[in-house]
Amino acid sequence: MDRLVAMQTFALVAELASFSKAAEALRVPNATVSTRVSQLEAHLQVKLLQRTTRRLSLTEDGAAYLERALRLLNDLTELEAKVTGEVAAPKGRLRIDVPAAAGRHVLAPYLPEFFARYPDITLDIGSSDRPVDLVTEGVDCVIRGGLLHDEQLVARKLGAFEVITCASPAYLKRQGVPTCLGDLKSDNHYAVNFFSAKNSKTFGFDFEKDGETLEVMLPHRASANDADTQMALCMQGLGLMQYPRTGALQNQLDGGALVQVLAPWSAGRMSLHVLYPRNHHLSSRVRVFVDWVVGVYAQMFAGLEAGQAL
Repeated sequence: MDRLVAMQTFALVAELASFSKAAEALRVPNATVSTRVSQLEAHLQVKLLQRTTRRLSLTEDGAAYLERALRLLNDLTELEAKVTGEVAAPKGRLRIDVPAAAGRHVLAPYLPEFFARYPDITLDIGSSDRPVDLVTEGVDCVIRGGLLHDEQLVARKLGAFEVITCASPAYLKRQGVPTCLGDLKSDNHYAVNFFSAKNSKTFGFDFEKDGETLEVMLPHRASANDADTQMALCMQGLGLMQYPRTGALQNQLDGGALVQVLAPWSAGRMSLHVLYPRNHHLSSRVRVFVDWVVGVYAQMFAGLEAGQAL
């Protein structure tokens, strides 16, 4: 069995959802296509396709194998193009994972421009704030805020947000406006906390002034592990929150839905990075996406500095 040919055949069958259509596209007999897929299944010792008289579908193992197979086939095509000196347009499937707020408020408005530039790239966008094992999960790159911990990943900095403390007008009217950190130690105040999707750790409020740093843990009625949800809870008057001054937050501050408090006490800055695996062969689709997203965030941060919330 030629494993590469078998892999290509399986991928085509899965794409067309038909053995006969794949045979027609490859200009080989139906039996040849069936034999190649059967040999691949025997080699892997798993069932890749569920065959019935009416329907052809991927098994769970088949879907997982197809994802990796397509990645390998795309990389092989790019590698051959480089070796032969051909200039090929980036193409293939690209899997990324970004915080939901970043996907909704930053990337989505610019994606038509990306696809106009790279029409042969298919983008699968996961939305989460959890740590992602890029290699194991087959993710090409992620956007993450905060401290970096994985030296196996290449990190390109996108920028840094000022973090501020804020609350809704309704909350401040009901609970009082804190004017110093001592006010937070009273029973009047509680937080809309952010907790880790990895280990459920709840993050406290960080403050800094004149070289002094302090972490304050407030009780909460509600917490979230998604930035958009955290903001929505805060806007409903459920507590104080610390949040990066993104364009989405600035819009709420400008509209009066949220109010900054404790401004003399800095809550620090949150750096934002795009991360991808450290390897010698970076596919062109990952490279062009990373370059593009760096440019998108450069525009966004320039707009924030000019007071133009996106």
